[in-house]
Amino acid sequence: MLLGAAATMAASPVIGPEHTRNLKLLESSPMLFELHRQTTGDHLQYFAYPRRDTNFIKRFRETEGTALLYVDNIPGDSATERKATYGLAASMVGGVDYRGGEALGDTIWPAVDGGLYLRGFIDSVDFVLDARIYDEGHSAEKPRSFDREFLEIQDAEDNSGIEYVSYSRYRAHFAFNYDWLRIDLARDVMHWGPGYYNNLTLNQFALPYNMLSMDMFVGPLHVLTFYGDLRIYNNNLNKKKDEQRHLFGHRYELAVGNGTLGISEIQVLYENMKPWLFVPCVPLFMEKGNYSEYSNNGALAMDFNYRLFNWARIYTEFFLDDMESPVSLVQNDNIEAKWAWMVGLQAAHDFKVMGKLLEAGTIAEYARIEPYVYSHFHENTAQLANLGYPIGNQNGPNSQVVDWTVYGRFNGRIVASVRNSWFWKGTDYGSSVNDTTPITDHKKIPKKFLDGASMEYSITPALAYEGRYVSFMGELTLINDEKVYLRAGFKF
Repeated sequence: MLLGAAATMAASPVIGPEHTRNLKLLESSPMLFELHRQTTGDHLQYFAYPRRDTNFIKRFRETEGTALLYVDNIPGDSATERKATYGLAASMVGGVDYRGGEALGDTIWPAVDGGLYLRGFIDSVDFVLDARIYDEGHSAEKPRSFDREFLEIQDAEDNSGIEYVSYSRYRAHFAFNYDWLRIDLARDVMHWGPGYYNNLTLNQFALPYNMLSMDMFVGPLHVLTFYGDLRIYNNNLNKKKDEQRHLFGHRYELAVGNGTLGISEIQVLYENMKPWLFVPCVPLFMEKGNYSEYSNNGALAMDFNYRLFNWARIYTEFFLDDMESPVSLVQNDNIEAKWAWMVGLQAAHDFKVMGKLLEAGTIAEYARIEPYVYSHFHENTAQLANLGYPIGNQNGPNSQVVDWTVYGRFNGRIVASVRNSWFWKGTDYGSSVNDTTPITDHKKIPKKFLDGASMEYSITPALAYEGRYVSFMGELTLINDEKVYLRAGFKF
């Protein structure tokens, strides 16, 4: 029943990360309920997103048949021996947002977006494109980007006295599928590991990048290798904007019964390109030694997830950025020991209320990130970052957080949640991805974790309606990091 309820909302050949800032469609928390499905189901569990939705073609006419433009050659009951070879759906999408609050230092109103949502398949190829143009009004004298990507400010003197902010955004996938193999060209973001908020290696809340991935299943073993084209600067006028930062990553997952063991490795190259790293059997943590320390940066992580009685998951991830030796890692007394740890629990259950499905649950996570994690020896070089923000946990180095959310979705339409967050962030050097220390000093500088940092508590209630053609949502953050976010969206 849950799978059917989720499938009626499907509109993409990939199950992907959440678009929490821009490019929202009708679903408010798709990844949260994907993990809910993993928790309450009895299938093998894999935690590498985006990944193919195998139900997309099977339910294409059911879910996309009312699109503004729709064509297919899916056979009816009288021609079941013939297979569908193509299907295409196109919709107009957009919405109106209100965003404001102390945390933003700005009031963004009106914020209008509109564009095209295209999806479909041709034989073994599937594709999806969400492309939007945005027009915003800002109260701040110097508007900042809400989604942390580049925005363009149109001056009043150049536009007949009208000043406004405009920009465009898109995400896309174009993939070839063959039995156990999938090759995907995309603009999106990877989310690796069993967590929701605080994955350490690659996190869904990072900024998107262009990428190429190859996905393989061999029995219970899942192997994913990918390349990402990272950006260093988000200012188009910066003459260094075209400097190159390349990301390679491999993920290996073994799912047996209710347990899943995952190993992730990533490597970033600065002004250096080695396509050989894309080969899935090349150990990146070993290959790293073949290049100079100043031009490359790597990390290795291990995670484990176990499902209990189809109503709970317990999971953890340990992330190793750098260490001098195993002994120095245990002593943890200098900045050479760069590591992070996350642990979490999700409990979930499906109920029948007045004959309707209620999907309810709670998710709690703790993450600790040591100073200088994701950083490198020289500013704006081989940091594990995109556009100045980590590709992993968005709290960045020298931080600690506890997130606890209670959520529910009724009849596949009404979604409510309350998120509590206890957050500590250091202010010492080593708290930003661009804080640097010469390699010769790494063993001399003592580590200070959260020295003098105070705890900030915030609570965020949220309510959303996810209709077939329209959606409404509202979020309000109180006590610390105060802000409000309201949106009305459509897809026709």
